[in-house]
Amino acid sequence: MTTTVLAVIPARGGSKGVPAKNLAPVAGVPLVARAVRACLGARPVTHVVVSTDDAGIAAAARTAGAEAVRRPAEIAGDTATSEAAVLHAMDAFEATHGRPADVVLLVQCTSPFLSSAEVAETVERITSGAADTAFTAAPSHGFLWRETVEDGATGVNHDKAHRPRRQDREPEYLETGAVYAMDAAGFRTHKHRFFGRTALVVTDPARVLEIDDPHDLARARVLAPLLDTPATPGFADIDAVVLDFDGTQTDDRVHLDAEGREFVSAHRGDGLGIAALRRAGLPVLILSTEQNAVVAARARKLKIPVLHGIDRKDRALKEWCEAEGIDPQRVLYAGNDVNDLPCFHLVGWPVAVSSAHDSVRAAARAVTVTPGGSGAIREIAAWLLGPELDTPNS
Repeated sequence: MTTTVLAVIPARGGSKGVPAKNLAPVAGVPLVARAVRACLGARPVTHVVVSTDDAGIAAAARTAGAEAVRRPAEIAGDTATSEAAVLHAMDAFEATHGRPADVVLLVQCTSPFLSSAEVAETVERITSGAADTAFTAAPSHGFLWRETVEDGATGVNHDKAHRPRRQDREPEYLETGAVYAMDAAGFRTHKHRFFGRTALVVTDPARVLEIDDPHDLARARVLAPLLDTPATPGFADIDAVVLDFDGTQTDDRVHLDAEGREFVSAHRGDGLGIAALRRAGLPVLILSTEQNAVVAARARKLKIPVLHGIDRKDRALKEWCEAEGIDPQRVLYAGNDVNDLPCFHLVGWPVAVSSAHDSVRAAARAVTVTPGGSGAIREIAAWLLGPELDTPNS
């Protein structure tokens, strides 16, 4: 019989440190969705449930592939424990599925770099019989201190008179707060995440980050391009492609003649890519803040619609998606500058060209190798359609 492994992700709507924290995007993906994906990618996990009191979080959880359980108000306040949320989710799961979980996981949204491998390893510690509970921990060789009025600073995990070299010290382990695995029956009995024999799953300290305040969130967004496994969408992931113009389809430079007329350079490879996307049946739209005849002329050349002279690009994009019957979570939006960020937060696949502003690269779910104006759109088309695009020049 298959072992039922239930991953429970507590995600309240209220957050004092970071408003709407669990929906905050890191690399274009809300924190709750990153947690869901880490669990779904772990082979032993059979079910993923998000416990929440917030309709927006519930919707994001379902979009990411999880079930959502409405958490009662009495266990949704600031003083509510994660254990209470897990026990309630276990009850709801059993009522819905007609069977109890064998192993239950507590997974925190606030650890954005949790990997599927780490989730799977915590489960394995329980299913193998090696432990009753398990959690991720990072090795530490740090010297800890405590200060009191009476004694001043004294060593906690060392004698301050003796300073052994790092390589001569046994490592200690810091609880990451990312994932905990428990034998489900034991957890029901003890109502606590640590009971019986406990095992450590050692993780890379470089990946350890808990988001408690805006500075932590900013660090996560900077680190994501370095720590996330590079991901690009395929054709099955996308229902439409929306493209910024200046800096995305051009190199962001403007040439002026003596009469003040503007000229820009576009890349023929981008024309190839856009034509291939059209032939594949994907709607393509140019969305630009600038009211510029050049943008309109390029759109006519490429035979795709354009919305330009737009103050609120995210509002225009949302209205276009509604008119076309397209779910924004199934849209790839490619951009390069800060006025693209509201659209990045709306779509499922925000993509930055490699020459984009740092804040845009940090918010992107994927980044091209190619700079804007040098064939970046052709590169995106190859992600979706494959490297060979047998399409006539545009």
